[in-house]
Amino acid sequence: MKRLVTVVVVMLSLFAQVATAQQLYSHDKVEYTFELPSATWRAILEPDAGHEHPEFVYGDRLDGYLTIRKEAVEAGTGPSELARRDQDLTLRFLPGFVPGKQESFDGRLDGVTMSYEYVRGGKTMLGRIYYLTTDNRTIYALRFTGLRDKLSRIRNQTDLIARTFKLK
Repeated sequence: MKRLVTVVVVMLSLFAQVATAQQLYSHDKVEYTFELPSATWRAILEPDAGHEHPEFVYGDRLDGYLTIRKEAVEAGTGPSELARRDQDLTLRFLPGFVPGKQESFDGRLDGVTMSYEYVRGGKTMLGRIYYLTTDNRTIYALRFTGLRDKLSRIRNQTDLIARTFKLK
């Protein structure tokens, strides 16, 4: 019985640590908030007069890098169409580009995700973009990049960031 109680106490303390590690990101110059799942995520560029989009890293830029862009689209353009357009107009020109699959995504804002691989400096990189629809003319693109193995390991964290993304 003592072992069971000890295991339960240890598990609860671990869950409490995970819950308290999450931080809400908000800034006066952006229209949204989201949760950063651990203290390893940090802002490296805050919005100001010269930079309209914040940037984040997971420890190091190669471990995980996030930029967020607000995309104004024609009325009725869906996130799948924007993902295809991004792939056709920009992503396919990356060195060693290998397209991945597109999947639907459910969070506070729904949309799609698209993954892809490319090569930078002789290293295989992974990109994962979450296209989240706010209305019929606005889609936010959360663009994650990093070394393939490292970004794959924190997929649960990129999903959490996208799931908690919402307008103020």
